[in-house]
Amino acid sequence: MTGFLILAFVLLLAGVVAVPLASRFGLGSVLGYLLAGMAISPLLGTLRVDVEALQVFAEFGVVMMLFIIGLEMEPKRLWDMRGKLFSLGGGQVLLTTLAITGISLINQQPWQTALAIGLVLALSSTAIIVQTLNEKRLLRSEGGEASFSVLLVQDVAVIPILALIPLLALPELAGAAGAHGGEGGHGGIDMTENLSGWLAALVRIAAVGAVVGIGVYLIRPLFRYIAAANLRELFTAAALVVVIGIALLMSLVGLSPALGAFVAGVVLATSEYRHELESDIEPFKGLLLGLFFITVGAGINFGLLQARLGEVVFWAVVTIAAKFAVLFLVGWFYGLRRQALWLFSLSLPQAGEFAFVLIAFAVANAVFDNALADLLLLVVALTMLVTPLLFIFYDKVIARAYCKGNEAGEEADTIDEENSVIIAGRGRVGGIIDRMIQAAGFATTVIDYDSKHLELVRKFGFRTYFGDATRPDLLRSAGIGNAKLLIVALDEREQIDKLVKYVAANYPHVHITARAIDRNHVYDLWSFGCRDIIRETYDSSLRMGRSAYEALGMDRQQAQAAADAFESNDRAYMPEVANLYKVGVPFHENEPLMEKVMELREKWDPVLREQMDEILKRGR
Repeated sequence: MTGFLILAFVLLLAGVVAVPLASRFGLGSVLGYLLAGMAISPLLGTLRVDVEALQVFAEFGVVMMLFIIGLEMEPKRLWDMRGKLFSLGGGQVLLTTLAITGISLINQQPWQTALAIGLVLALSSTAIIVQTLNEKRLLRSEGGEASFSVLLVQDVAVIPILALIPLLALPELAGAAGAHGGEGGHGGIDMTENLSGWLAALVRIAAVGAVVGIGVYLIRPLFRYIAAANLRELFTAAALVVVIGIALLMSLVGLSPALGAFVAGVVLATSEYRHELESDIEPFKGLLLGLFFITVGAGINFGLLQARLGEVVFWAVVTIAAKFAVLFLVGWFYGLRRQALWLFSLSLPQAGEFAFVLIAFAVANAVFDNALADLLLLVVALTMLVTPLLFIFYDKVIARAYCKGNEAGEEADTIDEENSVIIAGRGRVGGIIDRMIQAAGFATTVIDYDSKHLELVRKFGFRTYFGDATRPDLLRSAGIGNAKLLIVALDEREQIDKLVKYVAANYPHVHITARAIDRNHVYDLWSFGCRDIIRETYDSSLRMGRSAYEALGMDRQQAQAAADAFESNDRAYMPEVANLYKVGVPFHENEPLMEKVMELREKWDPVLREQMDEILKRGR
């Protein structure tokens, strides 16, 4: 018991210390966990912890993550992605395998070993990529969806890879097989192991069908039964039973547990219990994923790395370069451009967590010798470690260059008109504003840098210019010097800040109406000189609050008056807080601001309460 507590304490402490530090320096949580694992590696060795066994357990976090992603993806949306699944995913796996196999042959590996290396390194890390894309809110972007499509295909591709590897056995290695994973390293019992190929395939198809049937016919009645007990812990236990049970079923027939969990999630995407399932699974997923990344960092053999540094770096560079080239090529032919193409290409060049399984399986089946397996394990770990750095490169270099509007040779449009209203961004927000202003008879100049979206908008007859509205030269050509109003409806916070700063400093006569992401962003924009700031969810929140008042017994007039009173008080103290706000200083570290907030709450809360009481009295 003491040993378990020590291990749990060390692992949790490493994550708690390292991840906030990494996030503070813009490195992301994944790199924080990896560095934490590297830091505690000597201690885990002293405690004689079996890092590989711990990693197998932690990989269940990947299963939970795919289940949650499935819950957020309705079957119709998955069907709409079928083109990406076949063209992007299939093309990437095939071409990457061929490229790395060719390089391995040039490096004088037997063709069987070379092909196995290509298959192992063709797969990417679902855990790292999906976690990072989620953190950066890029999973639903064009490049993020393309990356996720490839990861799904790779999960499916594991099945034929597991079937193919035993056929590549080398007779000279047969006697030494098994040192890296006794049972192939892929989970122990496989009920299809001794079946013929076609019969094993039928069993696996039946297992996937069973998962769909369980999701449609059994899980809903199960959760209705559990919900009747009105005990939250039982619902959590039931959610874990579902995920673990499906993962177990997939493992027993030789399929990827993560793939089975994803299928189950998609089936339940329209269930009334979807959100409860997601909230119950989320904490376990986060902890296990963190543990998985820590074990990857802790599993790096620094002694072997030092002894074979040249080989490890060579193969890591080969893997990343080859996969990047293939991804860029496949993405280009599919139609990805500009920022989406770069995000897609920089997301997936690493090797994946399933490589650890496949390497052990290849050793057990006499395809790799132990020395090559040790080398490849280091290569996989190193490429995983480099991945967060690629995302940092994307954020700091590619995303900024993209905002200059010059990727893929696409130049900004020439703006041949000057209007009193300029709108930066024609997405969900800017599009509605543009229509409202034009309906009132005012002409607008609209600038946006999403070329695919602009093609669609132009088909409906709306005139929109392609370009980056934060560029001073483009603003001048749009007539910012003579404009009366600039509406900033961009999506990215950094670009909103950049545009507001520039126009407020250089064109003070222009009235700026800016979209703010949240309350903190309001204070940032206020400090830049903008005084007309709209929080993107504020009005909808007020409307929902008004509906809540009505549901609690107020009539429509009372509810509207109560909502107006709240808004009036909320807006009244915003300027006083904003004047004490310091850009880059967290709220809790700004003592004058915290004191002012507490002072205003003591002042305004009683006033607001009196107003609410008066509104209720008028209705009686």
